Amino acid sequence: MQHPANSALRNWLLVGITAAFAAPAPVIRLSGVELTSGADVAVSGIAILSAAFLLTWTSEAAERDVSRGLALALIALIAVLPEYAVDLFFAWTAHDVPENAHFATANMTGANRLLVGFAWPTLVLIFWLRTKKTALTVRGDTSLGLVVLGAATLYSFSIPMRGHLSLLDTAVLVSVFAGYMYMVSRAPTHEPELVGPAETIGALAPVPRRVVIALLFLYAAGAVFASAEPFAEGLVAIGKDLGIDEFLLVQWLAPLASEAPEFLIAAILAARGKALAGMVMLISSKINQWTLLIGTLPLAYSISGQTFSPMPMDGRQAEEVLLTAAQSVFAVAIFASLSISLLEAGFLFALFSTQLALTDQTVRYGFSGAYIALAALALIRDRGTLPIVFHEARRTAAGLPALAPEAVANSPPVRRRRR
Repeated sequence: MQHPANSALRNWLLVGITAAFAAPAPVIRLSGVELTSGADVAVSGIAILSAAFLLTWTSEAAERDVSRGLALALIALIAVLPEYAVDLFFAWTAHDVPENAHFATANMTGANRLLVGFAWPTLVLIFWLRTKKTALTVRGDTSLGLVVLGAATLYSFSIPMRGHLSLLDTAVLVSVFAGYMYMVSRAPTHEPELVGPAETIGALAPVPRRVVIALLFLYAAGAVFASAEPFAEGLVAIGKDLGIDEFLLVQWLAPLASEAPEFLIAAILAARGKALAGMVMLISSKINQWTLLIGTLPLAYSISGQTFSPMPMDGRQAEEVLLTAAQSVFAVAIFASLSISLLEAGFLFALFSTQLALTDQTVRYGFSGAYIALAALALIRDRGTLPIVFHEARRTAAGLPALAPEAVANSPPVRRRRR
């Protein structure tokens, strides 16, 4: 058996090496050195991967001090910062370059659909490959995120009806996100099962542990933020060289690059046997992109243009928002059973992947209708568990401990006795 001191030394060495791999990208970015597109993608990609490992370890160790939901929500927010940087740039410059308003919407909808249509199914696939279980069951504390996401999704259907994003959307959606973060912060902490570097960091005394977590958190966040733009721009430049349409690059390739950190963190968690934590993080990421990200776009547009006028959408972008909202409502409906099966994940991926090749207006409306119809069927199928979802969401919002999956499954009789 390895001596604890040797194990701790090895873990600190691993943290140091990982941090070193993340360093070149921000150093090159600050120095102003110009690299070729291929070199930019390689250097920044390694930095993003290294930062993903650092953020994974810090999120696990942070569960000794804050609730798991809050730790993962913060990691999700940091991991998705590159997406904010790209989208807010488009919104900020839309007054001088009008087509950037459409690119902002395209990038936002692409990122959201990529997250649900690709990242969620990938995590379920990793879970199945590791455990051979065909359904990932989530804990009761996931219910709060699902209810919040459901509410934001229902509101989002009003956006394509109006054909613009306004400061009203900012007020509503940013308030929803702030309320979610407040409620999830009230959830009680628990003693996490830590291994590797996370265990070594978590074993520190409270004050040094919090200092180390904060420093690693900020370092990794800085590496992600510094690497995102060259990584995305490098991929887009390579795509242009290959003759790929600019709109498709903005909607799909740029979000694939900017979403890479959260994909990697969730995949790492799933591969380490923490698929549930990975799914909680991806749900949190979807919440902040479907509330805070959308809400800040018209705010950036208004501030940069010194106007209260809404950020316009053309017909294509209104259809894209409708399609994204429809996909979101189906994703939430799947979790009405507090689980997602391999088959359901396959449906999410199949519907998403076929959209990439079919871009006609009629097809977008067709996919939207299919998502909504499937959502209705899922809610009818799982109508018996819906009260449990809302019950568990209220528990989390009230700061009460979450029930384990097996307790959630047996909770209806308890709920009836309380009546």
